[in-house]
Amino acid sequence: MEMVARRENTFWNSILKIALPVTLQSMLRASFSIIDQIMIGQLGSASIAGIGLGGKFASIHGVVLGAITATAAIMISQYMGQRNHRKVERSFYVNLLVALVLAGMFTTVSEAFTKPIMSCYTKDELTRGIAEDYLRIYAISFGFAAISGMVETMLSCMEAAVFSLIASITSLLINTALNYILIFGKFGLTPLGVRGAAIGSVVAQIVSCMLTITFLLWQLKKRKKSLRFTVRFERDEKRAYVAILVPLLLCEFLWSLGENVYSGIYGNIGTKACAAMTVTSPIQCLMIGALCGLSQAAGIMVGKSLGNQNDEEAYKTSRKLMKYGLLASLVLSAWLVLFGRAYVGIYNVEEEVKQMAYYLLVVFAVVSPVKVQNMILGGGIIRSGGKTNYILAIDLIGTWGFGVPLGLLAAFVFHLNVVYVYLILSMEECVRLAISLVLFKRRSWMQKI
Repeated sequence: MEMVARRENTFWNSILKIALPVTLQSMLRASFSIIDQIMIGQLGSASIAGIGLGGKFASIHGVVLGAITATAAIMISQYMGQRNHRKVERSFYVNLLVALVLAGMFTTVSEAFTKPIMSCYTKDELTRGIAEDYLRIYAISFGFAAISGMVETMLSCMEAAVFSLIASITSLLINTALNYILIFGKFGLTPLGVRGAAIGSVVAQIVSCMLTITFLLWQLKKRKKSLRFTVRFERDEKRAYVAILVPLLLCEFLWSLGENVYSGIYGNIGTKACAAMTVTSPIQCLMIGALCGLSQAAGIMVGKSLGNQNDEEAYKTSRKLMKYGLLASLVLSAWLVLFGRAYVGIYNVEEEVKQMAYYLLVVFAVVSPVKVQNMILGGGIIRSGGKTNYILAIDLIGTWGFGVPLGLLAAFVFHLNVVYVYLILSMEECVRLAISLVLFKRRSWMQKI
């Protein structure tokens, strides 16, 4: 009994140190994003659609960076479980360098090919021009985001994610204040509209980067640890790294490309449909963010157990996290259905856009419990053992085998309303979950790297 109680205490301590700060961080980001959207919403549907499309392409960098930080989290958590600090250092710096190289590539592409990129999303010249302006400025933040992402991953693995939360709160407050001042031209400044929103985001990302670095250095000094620079992997480590990173990069890139195809579908249905989807994005991020901490906690907690070769503990922890994620997602879905109309009513858009946005939120509420299970399973548990080729296969089947073809058929062959298009392509989540559950129960994903 005493051992069971100790394990339960360890479980909840890890949840408090990892999942809770990450959850609060994601929810705060989504909350401030809602405030930003409301500000932009005062400028009309074209501005909402433009910033949504510009941000959608920028999100490709975000998910590729997510693949790198996920790889780092898998390796660092397992090596911490093995108490091998030298390998922890190597994993941190190699992934940081890869993240910075990719950030440089994305910034270059975003600056040099802005017009052709945005032409893929919409034919509306006004919306496209707004999206181009936003992307050119926002792309400056990619390098700083790469550094922040890796440092936040390290802090989470050290069970010090609360410091990432503090950095996020600070940068989000700065972002919101700057958006208000720059978008509307307060304190005698010229109103910059969407450009002001992009500038505010870049400055906030720089602040976040500096704060997270400061917190990591402080935590290392406090624990009498160091992060000596080393990038020379041994042969077996190189193989393990490539086997984990490459499938994750492909997986996240192809998933994000699929999401961008979805945005292109909504954009080509019409500006109002695109605006309705953009209106729903912050509240979707808020709900998913409320539970994403469980996904990150799953990857780190299960990874440490696998590193210790304690497979049974890893499996039990996984089941607990899935159960709590399901219960919480059902509660949040019910709240969304009840208060969705009040949320869309805040925006200064056409009544038709508000109506579409509410129905889209209802569809999301129905699908989100499945999304959350996929997030915890695929985004945390299954990848914690380093079997990222499983995740690649699941995403390829879900997004490109079902989601994209169904979305294209629904929009351009059957010419359905955007709400039905979103409902039909969201069925890919059910396909993902079915495959993930089969793999989870077989336990073939459980391995020590």
